[in-house]
Amino acid sequence: MNLPYAEPYKIKMVEQITKSTKKQRLEWIKEAKYNLFNLKSSQVFIDLLTDSGTGAMSDKQWSEMMIGDESYAGASSFYKMKDAIKKIFGFDYFLPTHQGRAAENVLFSAMIKEGDIVPGNSHFDTTKGHIEFRKAKAVDCTIDEAFDTTIEHPFKGNLDLQKLENVLKKYPKEKIPMIIVTITCNSSGGQPVSIQNMKDVKELAEKYEIPVFFDSARFAENAYFIKLREKEFADKTIKEIVTKMFKYSDGMTMSSKKDAIVNMGGFIAMRSEELYKKASVFNIMFEGFVTYGGMSGRDMNALAQGLDEATEFDYLESRVEQVALLGKRCVEFGIQIQKPFGGHAIFIDCKKFLPQLPKEQYIAQTLAIELYIEGGIRGVEIGTILADRDPETRENRYPELEFVRLAIPRRTYTNNHIEYVAAVLKNVFDRRNEITKGYSISYEAPIMRHFTVELEKI
Repeated sequence: MNLPYAEPYKIKMVEQITKSTKKQRLEWIKEAKYNLFNLKSSQVFIDLLTDSGTGAMSDKQWSEMMIGDESYAGASSFYKMKDAIKKIFGFDYFLPTHQGRAAENVLFSAMIKEGDIVPGNSHFDTTKGHIEFRKAKAVDCTIDEAFDTTIEHPFKGNLDLQKLENVLKKYPKEKIPMIIVTITCNSSGGQPVSIQNMKDVKELAEKYEIPVFFDSARFAENAYFIKLREKEFADKTIKEIVTKMFKYSDGMTMSSKKDAIVNMGGFIAMRSEELYKKASVFNIMFEGFVTYGGMSGRDMNALAQGLDEATEFDYLESRVEQVALLGKRCVEFGIQIQKPFGGHAIFIDCKKFLPQLPKEQYIAQTLAIELYIEGGIRGVEIGTILADRDPETRENRYPELEFVRLAIPRRTYTNNHIEYVAAVLKNVFDRRNEITKGYSISYEAPIMRHFTVELEKI
């Protein structure tokens, strides 16, 4: 018989989590103003809010933490991280930051100005927020297939080359500081970008003299999908595929809390020494000196080790297969999710789950709240609340897709936890017709409102 799949690691330490009653959860979510971000972690049984900084580090990463060099300038940990970035991505210049949005803040401060246009593939919330904060505009050039959850397309994160060229033709190059390629594309369901698409985007960008930057939080998962779905790379190692991917970029931002499997950290890397010097000024202002940039030496060591571990096939197979387990259960139950399954999360198509709710009542947030009440699961809305208001009209932006994202932390939960999540999903799905009212907003911040929004039940 074929040998069953088994995780390529064993558990050395455990952390206790506590179950709660439905009555308790009803009280807690009401006190939290129906915002799942406001819940205490102790009030959550299985936390799928994000896979960012929530993974379990390895014994080797913890060992590296013990030998971190905490020197203010020129620490050996900085050079260990520099060597890892050069070896894996091929960039000569980099700046450490405390996390991904800090990397965006520094890079965009150096490159984006008011009135600029930044095309890309479904920019994520912090990316779009940093662009719009600078009174610039993010333009989504994702392929149309990404917005139909029923279509099985191997690379739904791809950019539509015609959409992209239309933008590049419409505006002068002085107005387009960069093209952003997000790998994998979180907002479209954790969907990968093919190397062929990266190559085509880069060739188009060179034609119009525009630099290409990769939002690389989940680059390793993207490489794994390339190995499985792009025939030319089936026999390549993950590290070889990553090297090939980044040949088609001029630089990158990285939230290392994802595919470097650390609890905190990020960086910017680039080929241009001129850009490095310009960005260094902002890094010193916002983050710290260029050889630590908001990170401790121990965290830089763990990050360098994590980059090596995350670019190994066995780890990635374990990671993606656990996500797929939840996806398969949803399919069995008839729950419509983004297909094919993403690399880090399952994205539930909430318009199909709760078709009776009007979009003005925040469909995805309503479902996320129901999952918490049913079983203590904390997911996150990737829908109208996250989409924010149009910065000019101040009207709600209603995205084509209303998702609840259930993001699986790396090396953290067992498959029994995944089966529990699936059972909770089924229970809510079985009573979906009873959910006839959603929520209204009682308070919201002017930008990136989803983190602190307050809601009232209708």
